[in-house]
Amino acid sequence: MKRIFLSMVTIGASLLLSDTAMAQRNCGIMEYHEQHVLEYPQAAENLEAIEEFTQRFVERGGELTDRNAITIPVVVHVVYRTTAENISEAQILSQINVLNADFRKLNADASLIPSQFTGLAADAQIQFCLASVDPSGNPTTGIIRRATTVTSFSTNNSVKYTANGGSNAWPADRYLNIWVCNLSGGVLGYAQFPGGATATDGVVCTYTAFGTTGSAAAPFNKGRTATHEVGHWLNLRHIWGDATCGSDQVNDTPTHNTANYGCPSFPHYSTCSGSPLEMTMNYMDYTDDACMYMFSAGQSSRMNALFAPGGARYSLLSSNGCGGSGGGDPNPVVCAVPTGLTSGSITSSSAVISWAAVSGAVSYDVQYRVAGGTWSQGNVTGTSANFTGLLAGTTYEWAVRTNCTGSSSAFSATSTFATSAAVSCTNDAYESNETLATAKTLAVNTTFSAMKICPNDVDWFKFSSSSSQRKVRVRIYNLPADYDLELYSSNGTLLGTSANGGTTNEGVFFNASGTGTYYVKVFGYNGASSNSAYTIRCERQKKNYTSAGRLDGEENEELLSESFGFTAFPNPVTDNLTLQLAGGLSDLVLVNIYDMSGRMVLSTTSPYGEDGVTVNMSTADLRSGLYLIEAIAGEERVTQRIVKD
Repeated sequence: MKRIFLSMVTIGASLLLSDTAMAQRNCGIMEYHEQHVLEYPQAAENLEAIEEFTQRFVERGGELTDRNAITIPVVVHVVYRTTAENISEAQILSQINVLNADFRKLNADASLIPSQFTGLAADAQIQFCLASVDPSGNPTTGIIRRATTVTSFSTNNSVKYTANGGSNAWPADRYLNIWVCNLSGGVLGYAQFPGGATATDGVVCTYTAFGTTGSAAAPFNKGRTATHEVGHWLNLRHIWGDATCGSDQVNDTPTHNTANYGCPSFPHYSTCSGSPLEMTMNYMDYTDDACMYMFSAGQSSRMNALFAPGGARYSLLSSNGCGGSGGGDPNPVVCAVPTGLTSGSITSSSAVISWAAVSGAVSYDVQYRVAGGTWSQGNVTGTSANFTGLLAGTTYEWAVRTNCTGSSSAFSATSTFATSAAVSCTNDAYESNETLATAKTLAVNTTFSAMKICPNDVDWFKFSSSSSQRKVRVRIYNLPADYDLELYSSNGTLLGTSANGGTTNEGVFFNASGTGTYYVKVFGYNGASSNSAYTIRCERQKKNYTSAGRLDGEENEELLSESFGFTAFPNPVTDNLTLQLAGGLSDLVLVNIYDMSGRMVLSTTSPYGEDGVTVNMSTADLRSGLYLIEAIAGEERVTQRIVKD
């Protein structure tokens, strides 16, 4: 357990955006600490007592007896001089939604947590509501708006006093005060740890780093500045302990040598003793909003200690700021099914879908498929989604559901759209074969010549395997231009891709195949085309194909080029994915899995030998949807798409 008791304890926290750094977080924590201790000397002694209480709570198990979620009433003080600074109610609500998602581990990007840390990611069971009852017992929106003549505020707490051009705090024992204003010097936000003066207790955020809409500006436009600052308000330290290889006093967060910025590549190892794998996606690091998405179980215990009997924020449990008797949300969000589903901007390969916004929505899940095929799923925070890479002349089905804080709606009724037909090339061989539905049948183990003479042309072919010859392979060679190749199952699931550069031969093999029909798509990279023919051959065999898609005894025959290949199954996958990589190379194989935004979600390595290798990966924690697998050995690289049910 990382335990350090500080004689000089930090009382505040702030995030600074340097004028010279490109949108990079920085910290002014000690400046605020020194000023606050001068004004309120009792703060340091209070916080040390809170630390001792917290450590005893953690040692006893770190859980509250009553595990019902704690609901904290929030009052937002909007202190503005310009119209832009007077942020909208929608922007405020978007921030409350982010806090509820992040502290309850309901954030959509929790699916990006690496497998090494998924077991540590925690639901802190803390949620937030805009106050509906003010300190006098009167109804309120939970939003206070104060016009000011002050151009900007700093970390000197002036924004917390009406007399200084700000707004006085509501009672800190009943409300979380959040001030939103224009902070100077590039400051993103600052917070006060428990134990400080009640008149200044709360969180301050600049208006361009609050919520997810309106004036919120990238890379701090996903509401994580407030998540980070509320973490400090709930007694969390920076994950690197504000010192080189310091301690954040949490036992399950790795030791960081210092803060991380931007979006670090994973894995990122510390230079501290033992070179631990850093938890750069933790909310208490300094990465960009899009790259922080978890609290740890130890951090959850530390926050929960504040709400144990005798804890520093225990009084919030009896607050009626949310309209109830305290400690719970009397009006839980009812998550409505989206309506108003429409589709438009339809081409032969793309479409845009949209729906009406739902009150209380945190995000939306979209599922889609070729009509009658296998569903794929993605998640968006807006009310529209773009589909690309669709099949021409094909009908698609789609539906959407709402994710609210703590609940989700049912999926909407299914809507449909049909992509337009691809541009016809009348002099092209085997036309019309520009869609899966119009694929031309090729005899197996036979060589054919085909052409694609215009940039928009796509060639589709099909062939079948038999019960005795189920291992399949497709090759295209004698290429007049940079063509690529894809292999699909009978239901339209992508099984393999070959995308070598230039006119290098392309090939795909699939050893896990069964009896049935297989589809082949040949297309030009960046619209490559030619009046000259290329050669295609679809094959089936009893034996497994090995390195570069060869059979035993074929080493002297020109086949797929010198690349290696793999088979990934089952596809679609549920909890466990198996990759079979053929033999023939001697190197360390790196296997990465990416979501459709290009973000790596899983990664592993395995020795590669002459007999190949089998790699097993757990996909249980991945959200439903489409993913890209990448296998790398030396200078060789191959990819394949999979669908997670």
